[in-house]
Amino acid sequence: MDGTLTRTNQLIFDTFNYITEKHLNRTLSPDEITALFGPPEDSAIQRLVGEAVFNTAMEEFYDYYNQHHNDKAELYEGMSDVLNKLQSANISLGLFTGKGRVTTDITLEKLDLNKYFSVVITGHDVIQHKPAGEGIRRALRQMNIPANDALMIGDSVADVRASREAGVDIAAVLWDSFTYDRMIELDTHYRFLSINEFHEWINELVKNKL
Repeated sequence: MDGTLTRTNQLIFDTFNYITEKHLNRTLSPDEITALFGPPEDSAIQRLVGEAVFNTAMEEFYDYYNQHHNDKAELYEGMSDVLNKLQSANISLGLFTGKGRVTTDITLEKLDLNKYFSVVITGHDVIQHKPAGEGIRRALRQMNIPANDALMIGDSVADVRASREAGVDIAAVLWDSFTYDRMIELDTHYRFLSINEFHEWINELVKNKL
């Protein structure tokens, strides 16, 4: 979701830093924050602030994320056209994100994305987090789709590794990837540098399917 469908990376960084500045009197760089990714946000916050203030910190985290979502997050321009095209062609769509259920639901609701996805798997729904492929396999089972009929679309190294473990082709999308330099060097089945380029490919895919 983040960095692929939605411009939410800055919101995530700001939300983490709201908590660390308040409870640790410091802020983290984007690299320090992304290094925490894998398990959902509550695991990272617990490691950062400790057990004593964890519950309070998570309430503050969710509140900040929710209250600032409209100002700091949006669907990438042109992405609704892509999703509508896929939906109109009856191509099944599932969402797998490493973030937690609460923030996932906030973004899905505020950006009106629930209508596109038959399955949503979050970091709270798996035991083995990205870069493990458990979330992809779980989504495929629920959608009743074999791995060789699926395509994972993601913007991070963890997405590539997860797709390989799950035996699914991967399309790297790099229009807002925070690991662009590493992603551009990886061997992936497809690579798209812009949403326009991706949309053109989707149009051809749909045309051939029909």
